This record gives sequence, structure tokens and C-alpha cells, in this order.
Amino acid sequence: MPTPAQSFQALLVWQKAHAFVLAVYKITETFPKHELYGLTSQLRRAAVSIPANIAEGFRKHSLADKARFYNISQGSLEECRYYLILARDLHYSETLSLETQLDEVARLLHSYIAHLGKSRNLPPSPLS
Repeated sequence: MPTPAQSFQALLVWQKAHAFVLAVYKITETFPKHELYGLTSQLRRAAVSIPANIAEGFRKHSLADKARFYNISQGSLEECRYYLILARDLHYSETLSLETQLDEVARLLHSYIAHLGKSRNLPPSPLS
């Protein structure tokens, strides 16, 4: 039986979500300056929310609290998905690599939630 993670940084899903945030910051540096308080800010905020809520949920004691924070991460993930579509359609950047990273984070987060639900009787993920 694997040893439970001692910190959120040990979670692969958090590591991948953090890498996504770093990539978002890099790509949004190339967005037009007039988007600084628009799409750039919104995409960065939503991206940061993914690993931040994973981290916050990690230390919550009640299963309902854990589920709530992980679900917020899922919502922020879908928000990012839309912003990447918008950035691509506005021709600000090619977003395929970020979309691929986001898909990986989504799969890992879904698996993590499903595993917790099975092992700790957490409510099922809305993606189940």
C-alpha cells in the first residue's frame, strides 16, 4: 500500500497543475498589452486557482471540505479551457501545448478525486 503524501507538493496532480501555471504565465507575456487587465489577468487567476485549491483541500480534515476545494479546482480548470480557446481564436497565441497540459491535469485531478472517493468515502466527482 503506497504511503500517503505528506504535503501537497508531493502530489503529481499539484506538480502538473503548477507546471501549467508557469506555462500560462510565460505564454500570457506575449498577449497584447491592452489585455493585461482582461484576458491575461483572467487566465492567470484561473490557472493559479487550480493548484491553490488542490493545496488548500489537501489539509482539510472533512471529506466534504476536501471535495469542495477539489471541485473548485475542476471549475477553474474548465474556466482556463475557455480562456485558451478565446486566446487561440483571437490569434494571441497557439494554445495546443497548454491545452494538452490542461487535459493531463484534468485527468489526474479526476483520478485523484475518484481515488479519494473510493478510499475515504468522498462524494463522487461530477465527472464520474
